[in-house]
Amino acid sequence: QVQLVESGGALVQPGGSLSLSCVVSGTRFSLTAVAWYRQAAGKQRELVAALDGNFTPTYVDSVRGRFTISRDNGKSTAYLQMNSLKPEDTGVYTCKLRDPTGRDFWGQGTQVTVSS
Repeated sequence: QVQLVESGGALVQPGGSLSLSCVVSGTRFSLTAVAWYRQAAGKQRELVAALDGNFTPTYVDSVRGRFTISRDNGKSTAYLQMNSLKPEDTGVYTCKLRDPTGRDFWGQGTQVTVSS
């Protein structure tokens, strides 16, 4: 059974930083592609950052230069380092994993609130 558990969400002031983690179990993590999504209240979920099997990252324009997606295959963990946070970064951040067969698995999400 594939499981994804996110952590690291918190209340932070504008300009601050947070690091999110997504621990994966139940699958061979090194063969998967990972991505982080976020959903603000009243808005649709959007892709924030993704990392393919070649470790090539992609970012939504609004976070490029501020966020960094990474992974540690030895720890079966994906990360999202978020710097220079803005109030519009507020939302529930969720990790998604795609296995080699194309199946998607989602975590439960972690709340990030950027407010003074």
